[in-house]
Amino acid sequence: MASAPKDSPIKAVQVEALVVMKLVNHASKSFPTVATGSIVGMESAKQPGLLEVTSCFPFPTIDAPATDSHQERDSAANLAAAAPRNKANVAYQNEMIKFLREVNVDANNVGWYTSTSMGNFVNLNTIENQFFYQKEPNERAVALVHDVSRSSQGSLNLRAYRLSPAFMTAYKESKFTTESLQKSGLRYQDILVELPVAIHNSHLLTSLLHQLPSNAPTEELAFPPNLAALQQDPNTPEPPFFPNYDSLDLSIDPFLEKTCDLLLESIENHHTELNNHSYYQRSLAREQAKITAWQQKRKAENAARTASKQPLLPEDEWQRLFKLPQEPSRLETLLNSRQVEQYARQVDGFTAGVSSKMFAVKSNLLPGE
Repeated sequence: MASAPKDSPIKAVQVEALVVMKLVNHASKSFPTVATGSIVGMESAKQPGLLEVTSCFPFPTIDAPATDSHQERDSAANLAAAAPRNKANVAYQNEMIKFLREVNVDANNVGWYTSTSMGNFVNLNTIENQFFYQKEPNERAVALVHDVSRSSQGSLNLRAYRLSPAFMTAYKESKFTTESLQKSGLRYQDILVELPVAIHNSHLLTSLLHQLPSNAPTEELAFPPNLAALQQDPNTPEPPFFPNYDSLDLSIDPFLEKTCDLLLESIENHHTELNNHSYYQRSLAREQAKITAWQQKRKAENAARTASKQPLLPEDEWQRLFKLPQEPSRLETLLNSRQVEQYARQVDGFTAGVSSKMFAVKSNLLPGE
C-alpha cells in the first residue's frame, strides 16, 4: 500500500470498528446511489501523523427520481456525489458536530467518506469534495472510499486518500494547461496519495471476540491479566480445516468482466479528451497561420508606404482582428488517466486467480495444442 509523502501532515489513518460498520451499512442501503457522510476524530497525541477516526454520520440522502430518464438519474447521482460541499449539508454537519460535542464525543471534522462501485471514484466530484475539506496546507482531512462491489466478495475494501501538495497548488491556481503541467511536472499518478488504513477495536470488544467461539462457562472465570492470556485460552478452539470448492470453479469472475467494460469506457473517454486537444491544436495552428500571413502583408504595406512617405499602419492590429482559441483544461485527461490506472490494477488483481486456472486446465480445454 502506498505511503504518505514526507511533507504530508497525515501519515496513516486509524478507523474505529464502529465507524466501519456505520459506513458499510450506509453504503449498502444506498447502493447503487453514492453514499456520502462526514467523519470526525482527532490526530493522535501519542503517534504524530496518525489520524484517528472515532465517529461518523451520513449526509441527508437525495432520492433518485422514479423515471427512466438517464439525464434525471445522472443529475440525482451528481447531487448525491456533491453532497459534502453542499451549503445545506455544511450547516447540517456543523449542527451535528455541535450535538456530538455536547455528549462528549470527538467533535473535530477530519474529512468525509463516500461509497463507490468497482473502483469508479476518480472523478471531478471526488476531487472537489476533498479540496473543499483540504483547502489549508496543514488541514488534517482525508477521504475514506468504500467499494461496495469489491466488499461484497467477502473482503472489506476501505481506502483513505488525500490530494497531493503539487495537485493542491495546481488546483488552486486552476492551471492545467500543457505548459503549466510541463513546468510543474504534475502527472496523473500525483493526484491522489493513498494512506495506510488500520481498523481499531477497543480492548473490551477484543476480549468479546476472543470469547465468542468458546462454549458458555459453567463456573465463574478468573479475570484475565492481559490480552495474551486470552489468546492462550484452551477453551477457544480454532475452526477445523475444510475444503474450498470455490477455487475449482472455472467460470470467469463477473467482477473481472465488469471491470474490463469500465476500463474500456474510461479509455474511450480518454481518447475523446485527446481528440478535443488535437482539435484545439489544429485550430490554433490555423489561426497562427492567418496571423503570420496578415503580419507579412502589413509589413509589405508599410514598406510601400515608407517608400511613398505615407504614415505607417499599426502592426499590432492583429490582436484585435484575430482571437486565438482557448486551450481546454487537461484536468479531465489527468483524472481519466488515473481512473484507467485504477481499473488496470483491479484487472491485474482479478486475473491472477483466473489465469492460473486457465493454464492448469489448458490441456483439457484445448487437447489438440
